Amino acid sequence: MSVIEGLKPHRKSVIVPGIVISLAITLSACASSGTRVAGANDPINTASIGQGSIKSTYAARQAWIADKQNLRKGMAYARQLQALEQNNEQLSVLEQLIKYNPSNTKLLVFYGKRLISNGQSKQAVGILKQAESRGERDWRLYSALGSALAQTGRTAEARTYYQKALQLNPTEVKIQNNLAMSYTLEGKYANAEKILRKANDTPSGRAMPRIRQNLALVVGLQGRFDEARQIASRDLPKEQVDANMAFLQKMLSKDNTWSKLKKS
Repeated sequence: MSVIEGLKPHRKSVIVPGIVISLAITLSACASSGTRVAGANDPINTASIGQGSIKSTYAARQAWIADKQNLRKGMAYARQLQALEQNNEQLSVLEQLIKYNPSNTKLLVFYGKRLISNGQSKQAVGILKQAESRGERDWRLYSALGSALAQTGRTAEARTYYQKALQLNPTEVKIQNNLAMSYTLEGKYANAEKILRKANDTPSGRAMPRIRQNLALVVGLQGRFDEARQIASRDLPKEQVDANMAFLQKMLSKDNTWSKLKKS
């Protein structure tokens, strides 16, 4: 019998010191940095975040104030605010842009993802579902909606959106990671392991230590601690791996529950 048999996991993210077990809630291709792959006329997904400065932000603000219906100018200002981590101000600008561009579903998706990043996942679900109801079918929408749903505890529903995203972009390892973690939070460790192993077999997956640490976690949750230790050791120093394994074994003993693991 596995040492973890019979545990009843909570449907929320769990923090294990030194072991990555978050739903990522990694926002794949979210508006965090870099240039987006999209058409040259798409101001939502082609703009990139610069270094950000008071001077450049002021200039972008003045340009937008002079022409508030201009989506490209508004997005340039929003990006500058993001670079300066002025998240609330950026959300305010995006809300105004939506008023002037109510039919732009990509703008709704961008706004939804920024809400998630700002810890407003419940509101993000509503915004992203608006984009879906208006015909948006981009994988970025499905990935973001999965993340928002997962962060509000709706794990099973989140999984359906991760799966939709993967149908459109099957090689995106960040979505694969989130899908695997949704299974983990429901105690379906074998499902999670299969997905993470597949992700780890790709070049982009091998470049992400998070994938291996989550793989080590789900292997450990199945009681295979030696194997989990070996996987975790590829990225972490021995002392940290030892501490992680000791912590995991202690928390998964028969006298403990997933609830205690979450509270630790």
